[in-house]
Amino acid sequence: MSRSLFARIAPLFAASAMLGAPSFAQGSAPAYFTAELAAPTSEAQFAAGGVVWHCEGTQCRAAQTTARPLRVCSSLRREAGAVVSFAAGGAALEGDVLARCNG
Repeated sequence: MSRSLFARIAPLFAASAMLGAPSFAQGSAPAYFTAELAAPTSEAQFAAGGVVWHCEGTQCRAAQTTARPLRVCSSLRREAGAVVSFAAGGAALEGDVLARCNG
């Protein structure tokens, strides 16, 4: 007799929790985009650039999307104000590209 699907995957979830892997049930999505804003946002959570941003003070993070980083950055700027720094997958937008985001 075959075990139910839940019985087969439950140990994987338990192991994941013990290893400290992110839990979507707890609301902690992996941060692919990170940004620092010039001023704190009025909302701790909002949508911009096709993703949901989570901000504390001037520090913001969001999960990955298929949109290009510059487009996501520009959308964030329109929603939350000037962006001091922005990174996608650990690669920072710098110089002219960051200026275009804030343009």
